[in-house]
Amino acid sequence: MKELVEILAKALVDNPEEVMVAQSETDKTIHLQLIVASEDMGKVIGKQGRIANAIRTIVKAAAVKDGRRVHVDIDQ
Repeated sequence: MKELVEILAKALVDNPEEVMVAQSETDKTIHLQLIVASEDMGKVIGKQGRIANAIRTIVKAAAVKDGRRVHVDIDQ
C-alpha cells in the first residue's frame, strides 16, 4: 500500500523528491501518512478534495484483496 500511494503522489506533484509515506499497522488496519511539499498540497488534494478521495478509493480497493482497512492522511 505504501508504494502505491507513493507512486500516485509522485506522479501528481512538482517536487517528487519531497514525497514521503509513513506506514503503521494494526491487525486489520493500515494507517498511511502522505507528506508532500507545501506548494504541492493543492495538487494532491485537488478541487473539493477530489484527487485525495480518488487516492483513498484506489488504496482502499487494493486493500480489500488483503481483507484490511486503510486510512490515508495527507500532511505537509
